[in-house]
Amino acid sequence: MRDLAAELLQWHTAGKTYAVATVIGVSGSAPRPPGAALAVNAEGVVLGSISGGCVEGAVYELCREALRTGRPVRETFGYSDDDAFAVGLTCGGRIEVFVQPITPAEREAIEAMLRSVGPVALVRDLNTGATTALGPWWTLGARVDPTVVAEARAMLEAAATGVRVLGCGDREVTVFVESHVPPPRMVVFGAIDFAAAVTRIGRFLGYHVTVCDARPIFATPARFPDAHEVVVDWPDRYLERTEVDPRTVLCVLTHDPKFDIPLLEKALRSQVAYVGAMGSRRTHEDRMAALRAAGLSEAELAVLHSPIGLDLGGRTAEETAVAIAAEIVAVRRGGSTRPLSAGEGPIHRDLLPTW
Repeated sequence: MRDLAAELLQWHTAGKTYAVATVIGVSGSAPRPPGAALAVNAEGVVLGSISGGCVEGAVYELCREALRTGRPVRETFGYSDDDAFAVGLTCGGRIEVFVQPITPAEREAIEAMLRSVGPVALVRDLNTGATTALGPWWTLGARVDPTVVAEARAMLEAAATGVRVLGCGDREVTVFVESHVPPPRMVVFGAIDFAAAVTRIGRFLGYHVTVCDARPIFATPARFPDAHEVVVDWPDRYLERTEVDPRTVLCVLTHDPKFDIPLLEKALRSQVAYVGAMGSRRTHEDRMAALRAAGLSEAELAVLHSPIGLDLGGRTAEETAVAIAAEIVAVRRGGSTRPLSAGEGPIHRDLLPTW
């Protein structure tokens, strides 16, 4: 729902009544992940999408019905070979949708989630629609059992989204927890032409992108307009003092041993999602020898993606950036990197945690 923040906040300001349909579960080749949302106001205006078009019409009617009755509803959509013209997903997957009329009681929690710039989880009771927003140290909205709060905070810490069935005293509560965390970081080391293209595609993929280079004449915002920040510092020193986490990706494009080796020593010993380094195969061999001489183990070296990127045959900076981005996506999502036409079975794997 947070990707609809600007429009929904306008509806709140205008006092509009609306309903939200949220994907709460998926299986198979479902087009959108849990948390994808579609909103419909009393005038029939639609925001967002939950299926790329497959079941939007049916979900629109469910939203209109929820607005009329004031009651939430859960619905499952799949594909039936017995009735190919029935409403469903032609891709063969299944999605479960929770449709919720947004009353004044829910607005406070939803608005807190929409406006938050830090980690926040939206917790919805799937029986009543009661809604709570919570951060690491605060809660707002409907009162919920401490067991639900503890589980939701644990999911928020892991950036997890999904349905949980919890025992709360003598009763059972089913909730959908939708976690939102700040975007993951991409740090691009080396203010070269390839870096500009990588920065552009990194931003497109949703990363908060930083470009770092020790040379102030090259590391300028004018040369990297798509970067969220441009830092002039020695790469290893910057990495040592900046915050990284298991969602962070590091792209080492400096292509210079005096920068590469000290930086990679630290990068390969940090808890990040991806470390890639640019260079020819000869540069790679020299780099590996230098890193071994610096004391890195084979297990630590195995983390390094070098030469960086997938072999797509590209030559331009933009084509190279696509190859790098493709490798990052494959590492994050567990992709095989083979053509889809060469494989069998479902196209979409079970969804990994959103980060």
